[in-house]
This record gives sequence, structure tokens and C-alpha cells, in this order.
Amino acid sequence: MTDAEDRKPLSDEARMAFTPPAGVEVGDSESETTSEFALPDGLDVPHPPSAEPEGSAFVPPRAYSAREAPAFTPAAGIPAVSLTKDAPWQDRMRTMLRMPVTERPAPEPVQRTEEGGPAVPRVLDLSLRIGELLLAGGEGAEDVEAAMFAVCRSYGLDRCEPNVTFTLLSISYQPSLVDDPVSAARTVRRRGTDYTRLAAVFQLVDDLSDPETHLSLEEAYRRLAEIRRNRHPYPTWVLTAASGLLAGAASVLVGGDLIVFVAAALGAMLGDRLAWLCAGRGLPEFYQFTVAAMPPAAIGVALTVAHVDVAASAVITGGLFALLPGRALVAGVQDGLTGFYITAAARLLEVLYFFVGIVVGVLVVLYFGVQLGAQLNPEAALGTTEQPLVQTAASMLLSLTFAVLLQQERSTVLAVTLNGGVAWVVYGALHYAGDLSPVASTAAAAGLVGLFGQLMSRYRYASALPYTTAAIGPLLPGSATYFGLLAIAQNDVDGGLGSLTKAAALAMAIAIGVNLGSEVSRLFLRGAGRGRKAAKRTRGF
Repeated sequence: MTDAEDRKPLSDEARMAFTPPAGVEVGDSESETTSEFALPDGLDVPHPPSAEPEGSAFVPPRAYSAREAPAFTPAAGIPAVSLTKDAPWQDRMRTMLRMPVTERPAPEPVQRTEEGGPAVPRVLDLSLRIGELLLAGGEGAEDVEAAMFAVCRSYGLDRCEPNVTFTLLSISYQPSLVDDPVSAARTVRRRGTDYTRLAAVFQLVDDLSDPETHLSLEEAYRRLAEIRRNRHPYPTWVLTAASGLLAGAASVLVGGDLIVFVAAALGAMLGDRLAWLCAGRGLPEFYQFTVAAMPPAAIGVALTVAHVDVAASAVITGGLFALLPGRALVAGVQDGLTGFYITAAARLLEVLYFFVGIVVGVLVVLYFGVQLGAQLNPEAALGTTEQPLVQTAASMLLSLTFAVLLQQERSTVLAVTLNGGVAWVVYGALHYAGDLSPVASTAAAAGLVGLFGQLMSRYRYASALPYTTAAIGPLLPGSATYFGLLAIAQNDVDGGLGSLTKAAALAMAIAIGVNLGSEVSRLFLRGAGRGRKAAKRTRGF
């Protein structure tokens, strides 16, 4: 190389940092190793042929099979779970839901009528539609989740996680840890009380959960559509008459006679018609309860102003019995006791709004009655003579009419009527004969209602609501509510708040008693409580 060539400017290639120095031989660039993780020479590793590149983190590896994947047992072991086949599907599915997904037993035989089984989104949609009907009908959140899980499990989707709140239902399914999850949600826009429809939905879920009943997805959709189109079993005029008889029977329980019975019945029927009119105009339920509470109170005040020798307080109290939201109260407390605190808070807030609506309607009428000089005496209803036979018959009539208002099946009306009579007999024996406090007597009677209702529902593999909700009608705190409102209208705020507090305590005693009776009933059911774990938390943490 000459001196002139040395003085030439270097080219771009010569100035590169990766240019090998002079005297170093460089091989073929394609075989040059460019990574420090490359295998050394002489080490041969077999490479299986790749079908297609993995473009997602959720795509399973080439050698993975969800059915043939090895199972890893934790060091502490997995507790054995016994699921009795003869147990109702509610208890079996509730047991499964209270377990982690990794500890659930193997799924039962899948009911498939077409090759490969139904599509996952359609199964999730069916479970959401069934859960919507149950939640809109007043069923507890835990039972709604159990029904949704039962539907998915019947079609082989065992790794499902349903979630229920007051207005939103959601469910997710993930076949394995490496498969894409599928989620769906549905919002409950409208609520209604129809226990006949509720029983039909429970029967559908029971048929889906039965391994011997091969129900295809199309057949399940067809039956669900028939349930949604099903008309109410009782016409409107029967419901109006039932509300009147319910108010009349309630007035007899607090010491009313025949005139009081008729007056309370007329007031309740008039309030029911006004509430239907408001509902047709699109007014919220708060105003419907406010308007429905006014006619019974107005009739009681009118009888007092006219100096008719009747217990006007019993007339107003009987009208309140037909409006108190006992069904929503029991469902709210049940959700709270089973750990669904968001749904429980929403249900109890709904009960509070309904109760405030009743308070506003009655207080407006009582205020004008006091201004007109009506002498409303609470002692007229308190100083009643004990009539066990008459009051027991009235309690059974109250439960019967309550069952009609809830649109129950005719086959369940007799059972719930007898259950309501037993509840009043127990309450009267403890309170009047045993001189026990009203709260304790109410709790004991409600516990028996929950016990008998749960046993009867499990005997028929149906929901427990038709057997318990109407039976607690005679125990509702109608008189305590009225006395509190009357005291407030007469400027006795302290006495009124005391009576309203007593009414709240009685309502909580009813709800807790019904739930406790339901839990105790599982002790008598074969295999219902095995493996049914609950959340274990003490000392607030």
C-alpha cells in the first residue's frame, strides 16, 4: 500500500464500529452467531416442527392439551368433597360455588345433542337469561348464582364464575389457564312478582341439572321463551279483592270487628286501584306506595271524625299490612347474611324508600285528620281481647290472600296458608301465653316459617320463596308502624321514633328468623350440608 493510498479518507464501511480489524478473517455472514444465548458448537437440540407461530399470550402451547394436562397436587392436599346425587341442585351448586375453581370436582357427564357441544356464548347467554328471571322475581343472590352455575355445568362448562349484584349479572368462562376467557353480562331492567314463573324457572334448571334428562340447548331456549310469555295465573280483579281481604284479615288480628274488616278492605282495594293507575302513568314505585297508603288512612280518619264507634286505628293498621315490603326485606337480609353485601345494601335501601313512601302517605292524611279534630287513640287497638280461634283464622286468610298477590301456583297456596297459621299460633303462644317479648316471639315464629318452607321446597325441588314469603304476612309490624306515625303526627316525636324502632326490630327479627330456619333445615337434608364451606372470618379481619 502506497503513502498516497494511506492518506485517502476512509469510507463509511471502514468507519463502522463493527468492521473487523485488518488481519482477522471473517466467514460467511449468514452463519455468524449474533446472540449470546446461542448454543455452543457440537450441541445438537432437536427442534419439533412448528405448525404456526404463536401470536397471542393466550394461545395454548403446541404440546399442551387441556384434557391430558398433568394435575399437580398441593403439598397440603385437596380436601375431599362429597356431592350426593340425591341432594337438590341448589345445595350441590352452592357447594361448588363456595370452592375455588382449582378445587372443584370433575364435571358431571355433559348433556350434548350435537357433535362438539353447544357454543360457549350461547350457554352463557342462557344462564344469564335464567338468572335475570330469578333475580327479577325476588330470589336471593346466592340462589341466582347457583342456578347460573348449574346451567353452565350441565353443558360441560365447569370453570365458570357467575357474579350477581342488584341490577347486573355477569359470568365468565375460561377453559384453562392458557385459553382465551369468554365473558357476558346482562342488566335487570324490570322487576315483577310472579312466583308461578319463578317455579317454572326452577323446574327448568332442575331438568337441566338432571343427568338422565337430555335437554338440548334449543329445547331449553324454547321452554324459557314459554316461561317469559306465560300469563299471570290470577286476573286483576282477583288481585284487587285479595288485597282487600288481606287488609281486612290484618285488621282482625289487631282487634277489629266486622265493620273494621269491611272498612279496611275497602280502603285497601281503593289504594290498590290508585296504585295501578299510577303505574300505568309511569310513576315510580315510591309514589305508588304513597298513593296506596292514603285511602285506608283516610277511611280511618273519616270514621273517627264521624264519631263512629269503631277502632279506627285497626282500619289504618290493616291497610298498612298490604303495603309493607316484607318480601324485599327478607331477601335483603338473606343476601347480607350470605355475604352479598352490595346486593343486600341495595335491597335494604329499596325497602327504606318504600317505607318512606308509606310514611309520607299516612302522615299527610293523619296530619289533616288531627287538624280536623280527629281523636285517634292508639290504645283502642292495643286493648284487644284475645281470640285465638278468630285470630288464627284471620292469619290463615292473610297468608292465603298474600299468596294470591304473589301470583303463586294454586298447588302451593294450601301449604303456605297452613304455614302462616302455624306461625301465628307459635307467636301467640310465646307472646300472649308465655309473656315473651314481641321481638323474640316473632323471631321464633319466623324461624319455624323458614324451617318448614325450606323443607317443603326441597321436597318439591322448588324455590323456598313461595312457601315462606306469604307465611310471614301475619308477623309483619303493621301496628307498630302505625303507632309510630300517629305519634309523630301528634307531635310526639320521641314516642314515634320509639315505635318505628320497634317496627324495624320486628322486621329484622322476621328476616333473620326466616334465614336461620332455612339454614337449620339443611341439617335434616341428606347430603345438603356436606362440603358446604362458608367464609371463615373472625375478630373483624
